[in-house]
Amino acid sequence: MDVPMKKSRQRQAILQCVLSHHDHPTAEIVYQEVRESYPNISLGTVYRNLSLLCRIGKIRRIVHDDHTDRYDGILCPHSHFICLSCGDLQDVDFHLDENCFSTFCHDFDGEPTEYAVIFRGYCRDCQKKSSSLRVASTAGDII
Repeated sequence: MDVPMKKSRQRQAILQCVLSHHDHPTAEIVYQEVRESYPNISLGTVYRNLSLLCRIGKIRRIVHDDHTDRYDGILCPHSHFICLSCGDLQDVDFHLDENCFSTFCHDFDGEPTEYAVIFRGYCRDCQKKSSSLRVASTAGDII
């Protein structure tokens, strides 16, 4: 969606920051990184530009389980995984079968335009830590 707007070096830096991340940065992370090149930029400017970039379809906003907004530069449909322990948010190569979305659209009284799939569970690192703690706890109980 191309909307004519005044060019802004700060907005371009914000967009490039989001596009360079694959860990879905928060506005605060974007602010800290962009501030290295634009020390006078305000957090409010970052929030306004992130919102604008979402509205015009350059990036996507993901509302994380911890109630923070995360930003994603990958616009093609993809899924996410959120770790229930550490909060890590990862891209997942999983797509709904087109038949599933079509069936939903057919049966729904409205016009869905997109979908999001979010898996929740424990990432590999947290799962290993949890397993180690269980083993240590079990071993510690034996006298």
